Amino acid sequence: MWVAMIANKVCPVIFRGLGAAREILAFEHPQAGYQLVKGTIEPNESIEDAALRELAEETGITGARIVRHLGLWETGHDNQIWAFVECAVTRPPPDSWTHYVHDDGGHMFTFFWYPLGEHTAATQWHQVFRDALVFIERAAG
Repeated sequence: MWVAMIANKVCPVIFRGLGAAREILAFEHPQAGYQLVKGTIEPNESIEDAALRELAEETGITGARIVRHLGLWETGHDNQIWAFVECAVTRPPPDSWTHYVHDDGGHMFTFFWYPLGEHTAATQWHQVFRDALVFIERAAG
């Protein structure tokens, strides 16, 4: 019997560069290492709206648009199913920046561009994010 997956988390993805130089937007959480932008899809919120909202809340990037859906992924962690959504921005973000996020009592996130394909050796990433990077690489082609 086939059961449809329903996403409860969204992960807006921004790429820059091409081929071997392709990078993905990531950040360093002050207590949890390297992460991708991700958040909860609110009740009655579309995946697209959640992706743009989370992108703005966690990075400060506004005015983004949806490029394409990259797929759904069952993480095996806390019954989370992530929807990956590629987004594009009107102005390229800088090489790095910090943004204050109010979640969990408030944190300063440091954003940077991370080379795709190098996640297996990077111990700064929690395993769920390393696995997410593999999913994104395969889905984005």
